[in-house]
Amino acid sequence: MSPSKTAKKKAGTGTARPKKEAARKEVHSLQPVDVPAVAQFNGQPQSQQQEGRYVYGVIEARDNVSFGKIGIGGMGENVYSVHHGDVAAVVSKTPVFIFDPTRENALAHEHVIETVMKTNTIIPMSFGTVFRTDDDIREVLKSIYPSLKDVLKQMANKLEFGLKVTWDRDRIVEELKRENEEIHRFQHELTRKHLQSTYFARMQLGRMIDKALSERAAEVVREIYDGLRTVCVASRDNKVIGDKMIMNAAFLIQKDKESEFDAAVNAVAQKFGDRLNFKYTGPWPPYNFVNIRLKLERGTAS
Repeated sequence: MSPSKTAKKKAGTGTARPKKEAARKEVHSLQPVDVPAVAQFNGQPQSQQQEGRYVYGVIEARDNVSFGKIGIGGMGENVYSVHHGDVAAVVSKTPVFIFDPTRENALAHEHVIETVMKTNTIIPMSFGTVFRTDDDIREVLKSIYPSLKDVLKQMANKLEFGLKVTWDRDRIVEELKRENEEIHRFQHELTRKHLQSTYFARMQLGRMIDKALSERAAEVVREIYDGLRTVCVASRDNKVIGDKMIMNAAFLIQKDKESEFDAAVNAVAQKFGDRLNFKYTGPWPPYNFVNIRLKLERGTAS
């Protein structure tokens, strides 16, 4: 079965032909564009809160745009654009308070971004970004206009995909014990001298196995990158989590190369068979490839 081109079906892990998981199934933890919320919820009823603007991201658009009544908060608020020249923030009205990162709120945030992505390149802002007024937003857009234009140009018609690769660590350890000549020889020597149970022998063997695991993981990751680098614009390593994950990467892809990237991921997965598990997600906005950070209080980018 070929990859889901719309990324709407949940992918199976541990298969030779991974599908992309739906972008909205997983809340992205990386937040490269950040404007802090401007006020803390003080316990008043929502109707008594000062009205603000929840900001989802920045797009290139000169004309007013409406994306529908899909705003965060469950009140059916319209999502619309606030402009400075030909750049615009994508916003919806909201009381001014800090949003709890509940699953419902996070998915609502992602749903708006996903909707905007269908027709626009978006510089995503982090979850919970709130401004007080449209004028505040315009002032920030004006102050960092050149930076925004540069990033929008670089990210135009590009998508991000995530790829996490895990393995069965115990299985790989057993392979290394059989195949790694140094480890095999050391184990044989321990058996010959009846030293298998001594503390120092176990420690030394453990260090040798850890070293061999690191080398094997690096070799596998290089092979995966080699199979994907020709169909991506850029890639970025992220921190691996746990002792089973060997790769946690983001790839920046031209929109018209998505099917080629799908095919390349499947080819790599087939090469390794059931020895590796692939978790393939996207499309996302370019979270990992946008470094601009907006600061409301200074009206600057860093």
